[in-house]
Amino acid sequence: MRRPGLWQLLALALALSICLHTPSSAASLNQQFRAWLDADLWPSAKASGVSRKTFDAAFAGITPNLDLPDLVLPGELPATPKTQHQAEFRSPGNYFAENTVRGVTAGGRNRAAQYGEALSAIKRSTGVPAGIVLAIWGRESGFGNAKIPHDAFEVLGTKAFLATRKEMFREEVLAALVMAERGQISPRAMKSSWAGALGQPQFMPTSYLKYAADGDGDGRADIWNSEADTLASIASYLKAHGWVAGRDWGFEVTVPSNVSCALEGPDRGRKISEWAAMGIERVSGRPFPEHEMRGEGYLMMPAGRHGPAFLVTPNFYVLKDYNESDVYALFVGHAADRIVYGDKGFSGSWDKVGGLDRSDVAALQRGLESLGHDVGGADGLAGFKTRRSIGDWQAQNGLKQTCFPDASLVKRLR
Repeated sequence: MRRPGLWQLLALALALSICLHTPSSAASLNQQFRAWLDADLWPSAKASGVSRKTFDAAFAGITPNLDLPDLVLPGELPATPKTQHQAEFRSPGNYFAENTVRGVTAGGRNRAAQYGEALSAIKRSTGVPAGIVLAIWGRESGFGNAKIPHDAFEVLGTKAFLATRKEMFREEVLAALVMAERGQISPRAMKSSWAGALGQPQFMPTSYLKYAADGDGDGRADIWNSEADTLASIASYLKAHGWVAGRDWGFEVTVPSNVSCALEGPDRGRKISEWAAMGIERVSGRPFPEHEMRGEGYLMMPAGRHGPAFLVTPNFYVLKDYNESDVYALFVGHAADRIVYGDKGFSGSWDKVGGLDRSDVAALQRGLESLGHDVGGADGLAGFKTRRSIGDWQAQNGLKQTCFPDASLVKRLR
C-alpha cells in the first residue's frame, strides 16, 4: 500500500483539528471523559476511601472545560505555551503595580487590629508574624473579596484528564474527593481558581488535607467562609514548611558592579556578614541586624541588573513553597514590611523588561542547555537558574552581565 505523502498528512491533521472543535467532537470528548472517570479515576478514588455516592455527586453534570489553559487535546502533542498565563512569571516590575501593593498593605493594616488577638495567638504557636499572614491573605484573595468562580471538580477533572501535568492534577482531584467524602465541604460549594486552588488562602486540595487549620474552634477548617480558619491555615502551612521564628524574610540591598549577579540562588548561600564584606549594603543605610549577620543569606535579583536586589533568608524560600515564584515571595515579604512599618516602596526601580513570549524564553534556555548551562529546565520561565546562566554566558563572552533574558539574547542563543 502506498504511504500518504506530506500534503495528505497535513490535510488529515487539519481535518482532525477542525473535527475537534465541532459539536460532534465535543460530544465524543465528553464520552471519553466519562469513560475515563469510570474506568480510570473511580478505582483510584475507591481505593482512597471515596464512596460511589460522593464520586457521582462530585462529577454530576461536569464536562471538560476547554477554555482552561495548558490543555493537550487527544491527538495533540504537548508544547511550551506561547503566552504566560500566570502573572507571577511575567515581567517582574509589573507584579508590583503600586495600586495592587497599596490594596494589600492598606487592607492588611485595617485587619491587623481587627484580628489582632487571633494573629498574636498564631504567632505564638507558629512563629509566623502577622504581617506575613496578612500579606498572603491579601495577595491570594483580596482578604476574601476576590471572586473564586470555578467549580473545583470541573477544573481538576479537566486538568487530570487533559492537562500537561496530568499526574499532579490526578493527585489533586483525588484529594478533593477525599475532602468531599469527609464532609468538609459539599462538591458544588468547592470553588476554585482556574488552576484548582481553593478558598481564601488558595490551597490546592492536597495542601488543604495536610495544613488546613480550625482557627475559630468550630471543629472544621472552612477556608471559604471563615477568616480565622484562613489565617490559621496560612500560618500552619508556613510553619510546616520550615518557617524560622525570629528571622526576617530579607532586605533590599545595593550590589556593587564587581559582585556578579550570577551569584544568585538558594544553593549559593553565605553568611550575611560575608555578603556585607563583599560590599553589599542595605538600602536604608542601616546595618543588618546583628542576629541576621550570623545567619545564612542568599542573593536574589528577580530582574537581574534591571531591578532591585535583595539578600533573603531561608524564610524567603518558605514563602516560595507557598507559590513557586520569586516575585510572589518578594511581594509577600515587601507587603508584610509595609503593613507593619509603613507604606514605603522599593528604593531600586524596575526597568521595562520582559515582554518575551514564553516560547522565546524556552528557546533561549535550550540554547544555554546546549552549551552546558543548567537553566532548571526549558520551561519558558526565567527562574534563578536561567538568570544566573545568562549572567555566566554573558561573562564568558565578554558582555555586560544583566542576568535577564531579552530579545537580543534570544536571537543569539536560540
